[in-house]
Amino acid sequence: MLVNRSTIDATRAGFGWDIPDGYNIGYDICDRPAQARPDSPAIIDVGPHGQAVHYSFADLRDMANRLANGLTGTLQPGDRVAVLLPQCVETAAAHIAILKAGCISLPLFTLFGPEALLHRLLDSGARAVITNAAGAALIATLHKLLPAFDLVLSIDGASDHAKDFHALCAAQSSDFTAIRTRPDDPAILIYTSGTTGAPKGALHAHRVLLGHLPGVEMSHDFFPQPGDRIWTPADWAWIGGLLDVLMPALHHGVPVVACRFDKFTAKAAFDLIRSQGIRNAFLPPTALKLMRLKTPDEPVPLRSVASGGETLGKELIAWGQQVFGTTINEFYGQTECNMIVSSCAALEPAEPGVMGFAVPGHTVDIINEDTATLCDIAEEGSIAVRAPDPVMFLRYWNKPDATAAKFIQIGNDGWLLTGDKGAKTPSGRIQFIGRDDDIISSGGYRIGPAEIEDCLLTHPAVQLAGVVGQPDPIRGSIVAAYIELAKGHAPSDALAHDIATHVKTRLAAYEFPRVVRFIHDMPMTTTGKIIRAELRKRAERDAQNES
Repeated sequence: MLVNRSTIDATRAGFGWDIPDGYNIGYDICDRPAQARPDSPAIIDVGPHGQAVHYSFADLRDMANRLANGLTGTLQPGDRVAVLLPQCVETAAAHIAILKAGCISLPLFTLFGPEALLHRLLDSGARAVITNAAGAALIATLHKLLPAFDLVLSIDGASDHAKDFHALCAAQSSDFTAIRTRPDDPAILIYTSGTTGAPKGALHAHRVLLGHLPGVEMSHDFFPQPGDRIWTPADWAWIGGLLDVLMPALHHGVPVVACRFDKFTAKAAFDLIRSQGIRNAFLPPTALKLMRLKTPDEPVPLRSVASGGETLGKELIAWGQQVFGTTINEFYGQTECNMIVSSCAALEPAEPGVMGFAVPGHTVDIINEDTATLCDIAEEGSIAVRAPDPVMFLRYWNKPDATAAKFIQIGNDGWLLTGDKGAKTPSGRIQFIGRDDDIISSGGYRIGPAEIEDCLLTHPAVQLAGVVGQPDPIRGSIVAAYIELAKGHAPSDALAHDIATHVKTRLAAYEFPRVVRFIHDMPMTTTGKIIRAELRKRAERDAQNES
């Protein structure tokens, strides 16, 4: 665990990895805490009408062990097993059982359509899926295309398409000894969100959880503290829900609130935080922006709030201090190598627009790919992580060329390239500038969209904003802003001008959006990130139509 030594440098100097020779995530997050505190709450499962069922670590262990016994009758270690479920106790038990059985868990999002599911199931060669009635019905339409499939379990009971999850568990023993796995043995296969190209499966080893811990602890101001209870609206199918919240919390014996909103709303989120006594939350930027639109009359205190996925501006940070009574800590990572940079208000005040420090245990730097050298302070380059690293993925599934392209050699060191642009600040932090393909080159200026989007969100008429470059015959590109308006505002040329001027008077003159377009359907990934690749396509079409 991280120890607060008052400064980031001292905290980093006092940290060292402790990766055992034998390590299994399932045992670590379930059996180990169940032995120490069997009756302590592990999962607080909140239903659609607010009713909460508490499951202890002993309950979770028994469910997972029964499932593991049921799975081993059909599957072998190394087989891929999909989990197509929302946040609920069965989801946690499924991942634990799969990992204890030596199989590889494949988290899948319940809002995936048939093509998205088919790609992941076929590419991974999954042999089984644990799901609900809706998922089982969808899988049934794909079954003929999935020759490797052997088992479908539904938590909603048996059907023509699935066996009964709970009946299978009831017929098994609650005793199960976890397969002995090593830290580098495969454990979890998570597919990238696929903003460009087909999603790739990032294969992680059991050590990935240990690699996440210092970043989780730092982003939650030295998590855990007595009385902590954590929740996130991020689905547990994504690395942000699974490995930033669920698994680290269980590792530390902290209760996790599971909640399945039919639709995320600010009111529902605030009500849940109050009713369930939540003290810690991972709130993606999109969730924060929606909550900010419905600021409650009274503060909703939290001990810690972490956010990642998009850069936070000073307006959101100030709002979080007002509403939550704490500073939102921004963290950074990606599916392949997560939780490697974080701010930590318990150590250093936030620096708006700057992600934070390299998390202790990880070496993060800015690299000039052309010269294969490390960049100087304030010099723009590629954000990279030195390998090996416990949190780093093993490889892309069935894609050796893509895996090789992810790394660069500098001297004797290998570095993983994140695909993002950034710079080191004089304070030692890492500033995010944008993805390689997000950078806008306009009239000789290189412009990152994040700062402009943050500024746009300070305009009272703007609910969501996505910024991309639109092809321009003179400047190469011009800044184009796509805006979803807040309730009560209607599109007009006057409003577009006012929004553009709002940016021009607050940022550099070359950064203001020369084009402002109002849309009703901001393209978003299932993890809540704006798909700028889709906005760029729109901008290209718009430019062609205007020429």
